[in-house]
Amino acid sequence: MSSEPSPPVPLSHRVPDLGALELLLAVARHGSLGRAAREVGITQPAASSRIRSMERQLGVALVDRSPRGSRLTDAGALVTDWARRIVEAAEAFDAGAQALRGRRDSRLRVAASMTIAEYLLPGWLIALRGDRPDTAVSLMAGNSAAVAERLLADEADLGFVEGLAVPEGLDGAVVARDRLVVVAAPSHVWARRRRPLDPGELAATPLILRERGSGTRQVLDSALSAHGGLAQPLLELASTTAVKAAAVSGAGPAVLSELAIAEELASRRLVEVPVEGVLLRRDLRAVWPTGHRPTGPARDLLSLTRATPTG
Repeated sequence: MSSEPSPPVPLSHRVPDLGALELLLAVARHGSLGRAAREVGITQPAASSRIRSMERQLGVALVDRSPRGSRLTDAGALVTDWARRIVEAAEAFDAGAQALRGRRDSRLRVAASMTIAEYLLPGWLIALRGDRPDTAVSLMAGNSAAVAERLLADEADLGFVEGLAVPEGLDGAVVARDRLVVVAAPSHVWARRRRPLDPGELAATPLILRERGSGTRQVLDSALSAHGGLAQPLLELASTTAVKAAAVSGAGPAVLSELAIAEELASRRLVEVPVEGVLLRRDLRAVWPTGHRPTGPARDLLSLTRATPTG
C-alpha cells in the first residue's frame, strides 16, 4: 500500500464563489431573499437556487425561509461572518490590482530606431496624448539592434524598427513602408548625372552611411550584396541627422530614408540621384517580445500607428 497522502481537494471545489457569498451577505442585511436578489441584480428564483446550491456544497442549512421573510440559521450566521471577511479580502485584492493597472497605464516606455523616432513617432505620440493625457511617455532612440535589446531586457514596452525582418525573440506588425534614396549635394558630380546609377557603381562608391545595426544599413547591405557589397564607408555616423548634415555639406553621397529628406529635397540642399536595377524599400515595424502582445498605453499607441496612412 502506498503511504503517499491523497492530493488535496482544490479550494475552488469547497469554497462558494464570490457571487454566492455576496448574495448571502445581502440576505443577512435585508432579511429577505427577494430584496437580496434585487440588490445583486438577479431574479428571486435564481437567488433561491444559488442559496440551495451553496447549502449543498457546504452540507449545512444557511437560510430559514418563511412567509415573514428569510433569516439566517446559526450555521448561516457563522458562514456569513466568514463570507464577510472573504468578500472584504477580495475587494482589497481588486483595489490592489486596479492600482497596479493604474501604475502600469500611467507610463509608456517606447524604444524606436532613429528615422521612426524623428519623423513618425512625434505625430503618433501627440495623438496618444489626446487619448491618454495622464500617461507619461519616455522615448529611447537608437538603431534597430538596440531597440531589440531594450525590449528583450524589459526596458521598453513597445519598439519600432526599420530592418529587413522582425528581430529574433520579437513579434511585430508592419506600421508603414519607406523608400531609401541616394542623395548628394548639388555641387557633387552625381547631382548632374543624366543616367541613373547602376547597382555596381553604387556599391563600389564610398558613401556616408549609418552604423552597422541600423535598419538603413541592413537594407542597403542586403540590396547590394549581389553587386559586390558595399565599399568601405566614406563616413560612418550614428544618426540620420548626422548623415544628412554631412551630405548637405558636400562631403559625399549618402543613402537616407525618404521620410528624412523631404525638406532638403524641396529646398535643393540635396538632390536625389536615381538608381536602377536595385530595390531600396523597407517595412517599418512595431515590435514586442514574442507572446506578449502590447497592453494598455502600448496597445493604444500601436492602434494609432496602424491607423495612420504613411508611405
